[in-house]
Amino acid sequence: MPVEARGGHDVNVIRTGGDVQNLLLHCTLARSEALLPLAQTLAGDSVLMDLIGHGRSEDWDKRGDYQTENMAAAIDLCDRPLHVIGHSFGATVALRMALDHPDRVARLTLIEPVYFALATDADARADHIARFTSIYAAYDAGDLDRAARLFHGDWGGGAWAALPAHTRAAFARRMPLIMAGVPAIQDDIHAVKARLSKVSVPVSLIRGETSPPIIPAIHAAICASVPQAQDHVIAGAGHMVPMTDTAAVAALIASDAR
Repeated sequence: MPVEARGGHDVNVIRTGGDVQNLLLHCTLARSEALLPLAQTLAGDSVLMDLIGHGRSEDWDKRGDYQTENMAAAIDLCDRPLHVIGHSFGATVALRMALDHPDRVARLTLIEPVYFALATDADARADHIARFTSIYAAYDAGDLDRAARLFHGDWGGGAWAALPAHTRAAFARRMPLIMAGVPAIQDDIHAVKARLSKVSVPVSLIRGETSPPIIPAIHAAICASVPQAQDHVIAGAGHMVPMTDTAAVAALIASDAR
């Protein structure tokens, strides 16, 4: 697992072989190993990257836009068009890649992309705002532990109390990375909503049945602008579906590739 200089950043990289066809991008607060079981089920070899500030990648220096800087590193791993598979925030990076660097993306699989700005359903947006109000309040008060616990309640897997103490502490330390993504995914500073129809590659959308209402609203918005997008729901799953239901996710990816 070497650390490589990519797109102006030192990022930790995992490759499953030499014939790379897939790039996998994980969710915020995780690391590339979280998607390694999925990568090992895919056709062709894969490359995975720890997002900036995660795993063994360099710390976030708070310069530039967090999503854009991760995209720069990810693009530098694509020496040819790849199938880009992203989960949560990683999926928002993948979508930006398809819009800003279409020559590097052959296909998209977006697993619960948290591009909140794309959702148009009023009830889903109100629910999302209500859920995040307490998270923002805790963060602004400097209570990163509470902010992380509240965030994990909606977007994590399993009970907060069941997580090891070192994992809870790591999540709390990384809460600034959640906020670093807000300008891109909440404020849409890169005008992705206005450009969605320009996505030209095949798109698979995968979500868990029990995820927050904003997720199906985001998927619906993408499908409305990207006619080739296919939306899939995995019964009983939540936001961490690529880790909890790896086989089901892999089967959908394989089916859509036919």
